[in-house]
Amino acid sequence: MTTPAPAPAVQTAPPAEVRPPASPARLLVVTGMSGAGRSTALKALEDIGYEAVDNLPLSLLPGLLSQHPHQAPLALGADVRTRDFGAGELAQTIDRLEREGGSRPRLLFLDCEDDRLVQRFTETRRRHPLAADRPVIDGIRLERRYLWPLRERADLVIDTGELSPFELKRVLYGHFALDRSPGVALSVISFSYRHGLPRDADIVLDTRFLRNPHYVTALKPQTGLDPEVGRYIAADEDFARFFQQTTTLIGSLLPRFEREGKSYLTIAIGCTGGRHRSVYLAERLSAWLTEQGRTVTLRHRELDRDEGRVAYPAGAAGPSSEGAP
Repeated sequence: MTTPAPAPAVQTAPPAEVRPPASPARLLVVTGMSGAGRSTALKALEDIGYEAVDNLPLSLLPGLLSQHPHQAPLALGADVRTRDFGAGELAQTIDRLEREGGSRPRLLFLDCEDDRLVQRFTETRRRHPLAADRPVIDGIRLERRYLWPLRERADLVIDTGELSPFELKRVLYGHFALDRSPGVALSVISFSYRHGLPRDADIVLDTRFLRNPHYVTALKPQTGLDPEVGRYIAADEDFARFFQQTTTLIGSLLPRFEREGKSYLTIAIGCTGGRHRSVYLAERLSAWLTEQGRTVTLRHRELDRDEGRVAYPAGAAGPSSEGAP
């Protein structure tokens, strides 16, 4: 393995960015930082219909594809542990497959903050593949420099730092599901600004200008899922106009995103504590999108952390937004 040229130091991954393929790909290559969830991603892709193969030597990949031309799409896991792996070699293999096969393989890169990667290796007592006799952080930094060219050319970058296995599967389904309905799949998430923006957010709405139920004694222990809280927020003199402008904006953007080939969009709605205003607006917006015939997954990040809930399809299950005017 040759020593790569230094790359800019990176601590975080940006929100997912998609470059749409010219035609449906038979091959999805899954790579990224060790500890960022490649094995979890491959299992999730298997669940949604892909045939997953991990750590196949790159030299054997063309033969595998030629022997199974009509099988289910293939998800190939490859990282620094893969025999004959190299950032340049993998990029060249993808280019050659595109020339010979007519469709472009897609490249998925999984990333995570350095501190979170260190924590994961420490908790599992696993050794980093590039830090057998050195601190874990040294191996992470070396790997990041080595993989930088792949991250730069990836069709999609997903930061897994705040994603549970269930949430990662939800994101992968939104981007790569074989049976998904046409059009962009939507995820709406409420959050607290105190705990930071969701890392996969594409559009962020700030509701902190609305009256805060937190300062009303009877409403403070409740959430935006409760009718009394919903009525209080909806009675704000600026809420109706804000909601109407929000739906107009998003309604006009979605067709443009679809024409650009975007398959998945996350709308994040924040307030101070992530329990009242953002929750209520997320419920209202998800209900509106569902009424428009859109596929929507709804999640309340801070409430989920408190009670161990998971994301649910809007309008299909989960708490009710009863009381919304």
